[in-house]
Amino acid sequence: MTQHDLERIARVALRDLGASDVTISVESENGLDRWRITITGLHRPMAMRIRAGEGTSAQFVRDQIFEQFERR
Repeated sequence: MTQHDLERIARVALRDLGASDVTISVESENGLDRWRITITGLHRPMAMRIRAGEGTSAQFVRDQIFEQFERR
Protein backbone atom coordinates (compact mmCIF):
# COMPACT_ATOMS: atom_id res chain seq x y z
CA MET A 1 0.00 0.00 0.00
CA THR A 2 1.44 3.37 -0.99
CA GLN A 3 0.92 6.81 0.44
CA HIS A 4 -1.06 7.76 -2.67
CA ASP A 5 -3.34 4.70 -2.24
CA LEU A 6 -4.05 5.59 1.39
CA GLU A 7 -4.79 9.20 0.53
CA ARG A 8 -7.24 8.17 -2.19
CA ILE A 9 -9.00 5.64 0.07
CA ALA A 10 -9.18 8.15 2.93
CA ARG A 11 -10.71 10.85 0.72
CA VAL A 12 -13.46 8.52 -0.48
CA ALA A 13 -14.15 7.16 3.02
CA LEU A 14 -14.34 10.64 4.54
CA ARG A 15 -16.64 11.80 1.74
CA ASP A 16 -18.91 8.83 2.54
CA LEU A 17 -18.86 9.96 6.18
CA GLY A 18 -19.96 13.47 5.17
CA ALA A 19 -16.56 15.15 5.57
CA SER A 20 -15.72 16.06 1.99
CA ASP A 21 -14.35 19.59 2.56
CA VAL A 22 -11.26 18.54 4.50
CA THR A 23 -7.52 18.55 3.96
CA ILE A 24 -5.75 15.22 4.34
CA SER A 25 -2.09 14.57 5.06
CA VAL A 26 -0.71 11.02 5.01
CA GLU A 27 2.67 10.23 6.57
CA SER A 28 4.50 7.00 7.27
CA GLU A 29 5.05 6.26 10.95
CA ASN A 30 7.68 4.13 12.71
CA GLY A 31 7.28 1.06 10.56
CA LEU A 32 6.51 -0.12 7.09
CA ASP A 33 2.83 -0.71 7.73
CA ARG A 34 1.94 2.16 10.08
CA TRP A 35 0.52 5.42 8.78
CA ARG A 36 -0.76 8.65 10.28
CA ILE A 37 -3.61 10.45 8.54
CA THR A 38 -4.08 14.04 9.68
CA ILE A 39 -7.39 15.67 8.83
CA THR A 40 -7.97 19.42 9.05
CA GLY A 41 -11.08 21.37 8.12
CA LEU A 42 -13.32 19.70 10.68
CA HIS A 43 -14.42 21.52 13.82
CA ARG A 44 -11.13 20.38 15.31
CA PRO A 45 -8.14 18.71 13.63
CA MET A 46 -8.02 14.93 13.86
CA ALA A 47 -5.26 12.35 13.53
CA MET A 48 -5.80 8.68 12.76
CA ARG A 49 -3.32 5.85 12.95
CA ILE A 50 -3.83 3.24 10.27
CA ARG A 51 -2.20 -0.13 9.70
CA ALA A 52 -1.77 -0.89 6.02
CA GLY A 53 1.02 -2.82 4.38
CA GLU A 54 1.59 -4.82 1.26
CA GLY A 55 -1.52 -6.80 0.42
CA THR A 56 -3.84 -4.79 2.69
CA SER A 57 -7.29 -4.38 1.17
CA ALA A 58 -8.94 -1.01 0.66
CA GLN A 59 -11.90 -2.29 2.72
CA PHE A 60 -9.63 -2.95 5.73
CA VAL A 61 -8.33 0.64 5.53
CA ARG A 62 -11.88 2.02 5.14
CA ASP A 63 -13.03 0.04 8.19
CA GLN A 64 -10.24 1.56 10.29
CA ILE A 65 -11.09 5.08 9.10
CA PHE A 66 -14.82 4.63 9.78
CA GLU A 67 -14.16 3.20 13.25
CA GLN A 68 -11.79 5.99 14.28
CA PHE A 69 -13.91 8.75 12.75
CA GLU A 70 -17.00 7.58 14.62
CA ARG A 71 -15.07 7.51 17.94
CA ARG A 72 -13.98 11.15 17.72
